[in-house]
Amino acid sequence: MSLKTTFFKAGYCTHPEAVVIRDGRWKTTQFPALFALISHPQFGAVLFDTGYSDRFFQETRQFPLQLYALTTPVYFKPEDSAVRQLQHQGIEAATVRFIIISHFHADHIGGLRDFPNAQFICFKSAYEAVKYRRGISALKAGFLVGLLPKDFEQRAIFVEDKPQVALPLEYTPFETGFDLLGDASLLAVELPGHATGQLGLFFSDASHQSYFLIADACWLSRAYQEFIKPHPIANLIFSDGRQYGDTLSKIHQLHQLNPELKIIPTHCPQAWDELSKLRAF
Repeated sequence: MSLKTTFFKAGYCTHPEAVVIRDGRWKTTQFPALFALISHPQFGAVLFDTGYSDRFFQETRQFPLQLYALTTPVYFKPEDSAVRQLQHQGIEAATVRFIIISHFHADHIGGLRDFPNAQFICFKSAYEAVKYRRGISALKAGFLVGLLPKDFEQRAIFVEDKPQVALPLEYTPFETGFDLLGDASLLAVELPGHATGQLGLFFSDASHQSYFLIADACWLSRAYQEFIKPHPIANLIFSDGRQYGDTLSKIHQLHQLNPELKIIPTHCPQAWDELSKLRAF
């Protein structure tokens, strides 16, 4: 399958590094909000997440959601938005067919409302875990309901309704996944722990490079490479700390068995540096 992949950064937040990895420094670090454009020969532009948008600031003006912006300060300019960056690539918002949502934290769904014709692919369990949350409950889940289009449910496609397939041996210890487009080009797996129903995505591009987009299964590449867990304080925002550790362990095993696989955490500065250098060529 001749897929082409381009990665972008739609803003960033800052936070002490030591919170996201136990041997990190307590120095404030920039964490990019990455999203991916996957160009499919039949379905055209498919996005994996969207990063931040200006709406984040609108949705966090009042207490208690104001605490979201205070604990993870966000830096974003209008030209950083997914919709603006895609326009520079010659892709108009109305032509985007599908947006794959890894999970419903604000730094992953910030730009959904900019794509009027897109259908949203996500785990139903992920949506059900946040759809009724408001106030403090929404804050704990990192969910800002105003980021969702009002017709979200009418446009949603739930992964659980897709065919379940055996994954190639190269993706061991992940054994089964979901065929999102019906042609085995994009294979989704669940990566629970950070958020209920978090979605990871396997695919290969036209150059036969294989990718695994792991969203927030960890924040830094070193975490899965060396199996380093975050600081215990991070458990306060996890849906399930034990599942987080199990998921990280599986990704660590995958990396050891298949070191050529490009595993991309959404917020890793090192990963972004490497990806942005590739874009320069």
